Amino acid sequence: MNINIKGVDDQRLHRPLTLIADLFFEESTLTFQVDDSPEALQVNMSITIENNKCTVTGTLKKDTKIMDCTKEKNLEGFETEKEQLKQVKNTVLHVFLSLLQDYTRIVQKWGILTGVRPVKLLHTKLQNGESKEEVHRQLKEEYLITDEKIELMQEIVDRQLSVVPDLYDLGKEVSIYIGIPFCPTKCAYCTFPAYAINGKQGKVDSFLGGLHHEIEVVGKWLKDNDIKITTVYYGGGTPTSITAEEMDMLYEQMYQSFPHMERVREVTVEAGRPDTITPEKLEVLKKWNIDRISINPQSYIQETLKAIGRHHTVEETVEKFHLARSMDMNNINKDLIIGLPGEGTKEFDYTLSETEKLMPESLTVHTLSFKRASEMTKNKQKYKVADRDEISKMMDMATKWTKDHGYVPYYLYRQKNILGNLENVGYALPGQDSIYNIMIMEERQSIIGLGCGASSKFVNPVTGKITRFANPKDPKSYNDGYLHYTEEKIKILEDLFNM
Repeated sequence: MNINIKGVDDQRLHRPLTLIADLFFEESTLTFQVDDSPEALQVNMSITIENNKCTVTGTLKKDTKIMDCTKEKNLEGFETEKEQLKQVKNTVLHVFLSLLQDYTRIVQKWGILTGVRPVKLLHTKLQNGESKEEVHRQLKEEYLITDEKIELMQEIVDRQLSVVPDLYDLGKEVSIYIGIPFCPTKCAYCTFPAYAINGKQGKVDSFLGGLHHEIEVVGKWLKDNDIKITTVYYGGGTPTSITAEEMDMLYEQMYQSFPHMERVREVTVEAGRPDTITPEKLEVLKKWNIDRISINPQSYIQETLKAIGRHHTVEETVEKFHLARSMDMNNINKDLIIGLPGEGTKEFDYTLSETEKLMPESLTVHTLSFKRASEMTKNKQKYKVADRDEISKMMDMATKWTKDHGYVPYYLYRQKNILGNLENVGYALPGQDSIYNIMIMEERQSIIGLGCGASSKFVNPVTGKITRFANPKDPKSYNDGYLHYTEEKIKILEDLFNM
């Protein structure tokens, strides 16, 4: 869809307007100069700022259709020009979204929000002392979020604060993310650092040497400066792609290096690929008191697994779940993905019925996202997915199923190019929530990323300002530079905690 927008000269508003247009049209092109092409959707905007008030008026014309919308916003109480621009931007987006909703008859349940962390917005406003009623009104009237999503956000905030009552006071602690960048094969939808492990033992050995160094040096700094660790999370890739012996040595290094491991609230290992799980590896997890793992089916349809490049069977997923349970893994998460190629409500209903037979402690329901660098995005014509209405029905099915089976939502995030403009939601049975997932989503403390492809997110404990720092994504670059990247992280930590 070609959309010509007149009256918006500030280029800082062009990208946000494009993101809103992309919610409605699979392929949209916005122009901001005079273009009277009859094929284009014509939008005229007027932005007036006077007497501390922003007034935005918009008119949309296409053929015989004409839509109008006006929104006013008081600009008092903002200390910086950046804060004022944000309010002007939100007012412009409010008008633009309203016009497109009227034109397409598509309601965007998340309103003008296009960011990853909507729940963080609610947390921030409540922490600043605003009443729940006032914040909900703002979300509905200013951001155009529907009651359904506001209720979901509030339910998640309440659950998070019950699971982590000191959530707002953890800025002087850190969590650790450890990335293992290897998998048996790479899934078609994946853009994480993940390399097929077969035949690459030399790279694995070199990588693990660098990772051991990072753990030792960062752990010593945390010990020396009495910084507590809240959670540790092994992700990837698939952390159980390496051998049982390599896992054992890695966890031993963790216990030797990190301060007060007995006080760490949670250690999680993503054993996401069933074809990497063995009795020997589960014994290693037991040895180091790690019982929170993920065993991810994504789907219980064998044809789907083949289409997305997961070279294991549905039966293997079930077998490895029972094996893990028999070896005292008492907190198992499963990931499901809505909207995988060739799947609709019938297939997803079957996947939910198979999940019911296992009843994992937590369940993360993802909506498929066409990530820019994934195999699936590069070959969209090969991977046919359900339309917006069916995707929405599948999400409703997941919401009802989890509620009926005693699961409660405890974290949420969104992604660009996500089908149906929906969300990813983590559900858990009482007491089985992942604290790390809450930490990474709500950005209340620093997450130190160790390993190939691991990203660190440093959160200033006083100002909340976020600084990001990433390790190289490919094993060779990581092996060549891990000493440098470790030193840089230590410098950032020293500055962050004023050491």
